[in-house]
Amino acid sequence: MRWAAALAGALLLVACGAEQAAPRAEAVSSPATVAPRVPGIAAEAVRLRTDEAVGGRVQVRITHTGGEPYTVTGVALDAPGFAPLPPTEADAEFVAGRVTDLPTPYGEAVCPAGGGAPAARVTLLRPDGVVEEVRVPLEGDTLARVHQEECDARAVAEAVALRVDRLEAGPERLAGRLSLTRLGAEEEVVVGRIGGNVLFDVAAEIPLELVAGDAAAAGGVAFTLVTCDAHVLAEVKQPHLFPVGVRIGDRPEVVVDLPVDDGLRAALTDLVQQVCRRG
Repeated sequence: MRWAAALAGALLLVACGAEQAAPRAEAVSSPATVAPRVPGIAAEAVRLRTDEAVGGRVQVRITHTGGEPYTVTGVALDAPGFAPLPPTEADAEFVAGRVTDLPTPYGEAVCPAGGGAPAARVTLLRPDGVVEEVRVPLEGDTLARVHQEECDARAVAEAVALRVDRLEAGPERLAGRLSLTRLGAEEEVVVGRIGGNVLFDVAAEIPLELVAGDAAAAGGVAFTLVTCDAHVLAEVKQPHLFPVGVRIGDRPEVVVDLPVDDGLRAALTDLVQQVCRRG
């Protein structure tokens, strides 16, 4: 059946102006200052939907801004908010005007981040066979947003355990219990909202409040399938992503992902199969 094939595919996936050539820049060892411009190359950090689905990576979008061609053979992030990782191998040829996205993982977030501006360490193979590493400033605020999300999620995970359990499958929806268990924070913890996605609507007994001094709190939650459209099932990148708004004490609310364990993931998959088979 078309929807079944689409479902299988979905679940398996859980402009710069030209510059004249100039002397080559040498790599800079510290991210404490903004990296100098490197002739012929510009870089920007971007995050695509596929990166969000895979997790732990962004794209370093490299633009050849003029001058001699080169080949990028490696790329790594050099950002004060993330632990460094070894370069990721690449084999991307660049001529003037070419723009290419290179998938680049980021390391564990450093919370809070140190000062400095992010850059990319790019290994270049020049036409004369010379290999050099250059440090290219990264445009855009993508890494700042990713860093904030990572640190927000860590703060919540250190304060409380958020879990969906006691699952009960019905003909049209999956019901369960949304629970909060205190781990570290002594303040009040409030789940103010939980969102669905293109496949599922989510309804919950919220706000769910874990009062200061209490060890746990729980309320009902239900997932309802909203479509069996084969195109949606085939294209969805994050079928089990549910944003949850959490406030700890007097701090502003942050949005984190609902933890989805193997049991919940399997139950949601079964719900899709049952509903769409009847349809």
